[in-house]
Amino acid sequence: MAPKRTDEFRQNAVRITLTSGLSRKQVTDDLGARMSTLSTWRTAHRDPDVISQEDLGLARQNDRLRRENCVLKEESETVKKATVFCARQNL
Repeated sequence: MAPKRTDEFRQNAVRITLTSGLSRKQVTDDLGARMSTLSTWRTAHRDPDVISQEDLGLARQNDRLRRENCVLKEESETVKKATVFCARQNL
């Protein structure tokens, strides 16, 4: 039988999933919970008291920066491939 979790624990779990940038799978593994349980907690504890506006703003900024980082990595890989291709053409 799964251990009984306190409301504070559940709220912290929801806050972590919304602000940490970790995947839900990582959070559930770390907390020893199931994905379905975490989804239930997210539905129950989605009110503004769980996450502050500052944390929400930081989470949005982190998401934007992660997307930007992915684009930059892809561009970097493209440049590397183009450099190798051009070097081979000059041989």
